[in-house]
Amino acid sequence: MSVFIIAEAGVNHNGSIELAKKLIDVAVEAGVDAVKFQTFKTENLVSKNAQKAEYQKETTNAKESQFEMIKKLELDIDTHYELISYCNSKNIMFLSTPFDLDSIDLLDKLELPIFKIPSGEITNLPYLRKIGALKKQVILSTGMADIGEIEDALDVLIEAGTSKDKITVLHANTMYPTPYQDVNLRAMVTIGNTFDVAFGYSDHTLGIEVDIASVAMGATVIEKHFTLDNSMEGPDHKASLEPHELKAMVKAIRNIEKALGSKVKKPTESEIPNIKIARKSIVASSSIKEGEIFTEENLAVKRPSGGISPMRWDELIGTVATKDYEVDELI
Repeated sequence: MSVFIIAEAGVNHNGSIELAKKLIDVAVEAGVDAVKFQTFKTENLVSKNAQKAEYQKETTNAKESQFEMIKKLELDIDTHYELISYCNSKNIMFLSTPFDLDSIDLLDKLELPIFKIPSGEITNLPYLRKIGALKKQVILSTGMADIGEIEDALDVLIEAGTSKDKITVLHANTMYPTPYQDVNLRAMVTIGNTFDVAFGYSDHTLGIEVDIASVAMGATVIEKHFTLDNSMEGPDHKASLEPHELKAMVKAIRNIEKALGSKVKKPTESEIPNIKIARKSIVASSSIKEGEIFTEENLAVKRPSGGISPMRWDELIGTVATKDYEVDELI
């Protein structure tokens, strides 16, 4: 199965439908499977006096509240329709993360095939229950969570009606950007083993190495923020990939996917012709007459293969030559 790559546009459209479409174009060009936005009603998401995160204070106007910042990034229902039809015309899947109960209803009405649960909602019981009841494919991010909280969230989703084989759990760290020493990528495999569930990685590091490593470790879904330009004004641009980096990440993941292959160790089609050239046979190291005994002194191991394998050296020593041999002739 091919790794499902989600390019997370998030709120990097800065509230502009033109920018949103440009982001979709970049995602299409990079060859990802889906482009994801965020769906919320600001009034339902944050209370008027909620503080911004530290990284948001640094990347946006420190004077405005979290409410004011988020309100500007809200996409209305008409914009959703327009972006979905734009994605359809470009043959890329449109996804969006709902951040409140009304937004779940909206995305369900829009017939989204996959519901992405962000890290911040993993302890939101009414939210989890509502998504679980839809019985759709679910991708669950687990930033800031411990294994017990993941278990609780999975229980809620499954009890509400979503079967486990429809759920993929993403290891994640919600620091933007995530320091490498905090990635703890082995925990991704722990999640998969503990719950016997499909797993992947939602990445907030600055590079693409961790995404590539997670595919090598068995991730089936990769999610990564991207932007048109890191220097744009807005909360997430700085910790996002630029278009050329997104392209490089997809290319690397697709190469690693091919390279993982099957678990069977045997010569591959491309290397079979080299067996004759690179392996060796037992040959005469001096001229040998019929009736002479093969010894360590008159035999050697040289390329090419095709004669008696050097693995049978001990069998041959001490036996009698049944014909004459010249130097370097295969025995």
